[in-house]
Amino acid sequence: MKSFDVVIIGAGTAGLAARREVAKKTDNYIVVDPGPLGTTCARVGCMPSKVLLQAANDFHRRHKFEELGISGAEALTIDTKKVMRHVRKLRDRFVRAVNNDMSSWVDTHLVRKRARFISATEIDLEGEVVTAKKVIIAAGSRPVVPQSWMQYKDYFLDTDQFFELEDLPKKVAVIGLGVIGLELGQALNRLGVEVIAIGNTPALGGLSDPKIQEYALKVFSEEMQISLDGAEIEGATCDGVVIKSGDKKFVVDKVLLAMGRRPNLDSLGLEKLNLDWTDRKIPVYDDTTFSIKGTNLYIAGDVNADRPLLHEAADQGRVAGYNAVREESHCFTRRTPLAIAFSYPNIASVGKNFASLKNRDLAIGEVSYEGQGRAIVMLQEKGLVRIYADRQSGKLLGAEIFAPSGEHLAHLLSWAITLELTAPEALSLPFYHPVLEEGLRTALRQLVSQLDTKPEMELFRCADFPFDRA
Repeated sequence: MKSFDVVIIGAGTAGLAARREVAKKTDNYIVVDPGPLGTTCARVGCMPSKVLLQAANDFHRRHKFEELGISGAEALTIDTKKVMRHVRKLRDRFVRAVNNDMSSWVDTHLVRKRARFISATEIDLEGEVVTAKKVIIAAGSRPVVPQSWMQYKDYFLDTDQFFELEDLPKKVAVIGLGVIGLELGQALNRLGVEVIAIGNTPALGGLSDPKIQEYALKVFSEEMQISLDGAEIEGATCDGVVIKSGDKKFVVDKVLLAMGRRPNLDSLGLEKLNLDWTDRKIPVYDDTTFSIKGTNLYIAGDVNADRPLLHEAADQGRVAGYNAVREESHCFTRRTPLAIAFSYPNIASVGKNFASLKNRDLAIGEVSYEGQGRAIVMLQEKGLVRIYADRQSGKLLGAEIFAPSGEHLAHLLSWAITLELTAPEALSLPFYHPVLEEGLRTALRQLVSQLDTKPEMELFRCADFPFDRA
């Protein structure tokens, strides 16, 4: 029986990050993954979806050409077969880059099998039993597909299957309006597909601030048909599949399921271990060490259902790998929460969202991008940003963003929150003109006006300057 210092279950983002840390201390490890290789992000997630969005947004921009004095846009056409070929071409490039990075160790340390626990230290690899001092569970996730809908599986696609389409259907129902559903739904609509976008909550793209939720729903509804009454599949006809949402029925060619992803825990045999479980059926673990309570196990990435984002999965894998090759687990700080949906306008949540802060004594600054200088120039006058701070101290706590280039605004605010800046301190930083970031200054000014203690000027006197100039 082979024995290893560390067994890593999963070769996705978290597993690969864990491997790099483990390999710094020991060569006695294996990574177990039956495939396909290439990470969720590169194969079926963030990267191919952004390629599709780029094509869709570039084509959609033609509607502004006449206003800019550029004639002939009415002659532009879209070949969706070529679009999908382009998506797959770049997707394959991203996957190839991931796999190339594995080339130095794949022949000696990768086991292309499924793993199942016999005990906390024994793992069955499809008939071969190995032992491990430490195990990192980084098995990833898979799309949620309601079991009751399986009888209509010929009509629906999950997000793992979507990018294999040779061509796009004429009419699609997108079920689920989180980040993935909203991004793909809008992209399909902009590529000429008739889209029925269906959700069951106003939290489009993860928004929790009711004021931005209402505004975002209005903006997206100007572009595509949206229902927030949930979805049922009523049956199939010769024309397609019948979807019921509230009191409305739609017949569509295909249904794109974007209802979230489920952790790949159910096939690992963890029920044999004496673990504590959360209400969400996740083993109880420490989110600063990623160790599972009272065991030699670690859990990292999408499989723990906490912040299922690439940069978070990589961080979690690094921490789990670092701790797995040391006698004691070390506590690591988490990065400021940052989540972005690449819809147009972008949606982002930074730090603490509105839902987690609604019982706090807040100062809230907001800015509309309708009438904002640079947004006017760009012909992108849609957006609303709300920034939250503690009213007494002025400390920045979080923000929700629905704005053009919101991905960049979100990064600036995440850095300010990480550095524990107050609103007056953030307002004292430079804002060039004319840029979209000036909108943040507008919101910060409004926020500062609500603080218990207000500065006399946006600039600090030399004697009061809060930043170390040394």
